[in-house]
Amino acid sequence: QVQLVESGGGLVQPGGSLRLSCAASGTIFSIHDMGWYRQAPGKQRELVASITSGGSKNYADSVKGRFTISRDNAKNTVLLQMNSLKPEDTAVYYCNADVRPSLWKTTYAYWGQGTQVTVSS
Repeated sequence: QVQLVESGGGLVQPGGSLRLSCAASGTIFSIHDMGWYRQAPGKQRELVASITSGGSKNYADSVKGRFTISRDNAKNTVLLQMNSLKPEDTAVYYCNADVRPSLWKTTYAYWGQGTQVTVSS
């Protein structure tokens, strides 16, 4: 079994910063892409940022220049530094990781439980 545990959400004023963290644990042979998605009320889940095992990054246009994704392959963690937050960034943020549990198993997409980010004055 693989678990993704997120932390770091909360309430912040517009213009503020938050840092989200996600740690993968369990039976892990390798982790490929890791990323963060978000879902606001009444909207579909959308990609915020992703990062490959080699460090290549991809961002949604709405967060470019404000959010930074990074990962520590040795610790199986992925971070999302969020600066200059806006009310429209309010959503539940989900960690995602493409994990290969063992050499004899294929890669699966795993999800964290979600962490609430609220940007409001």
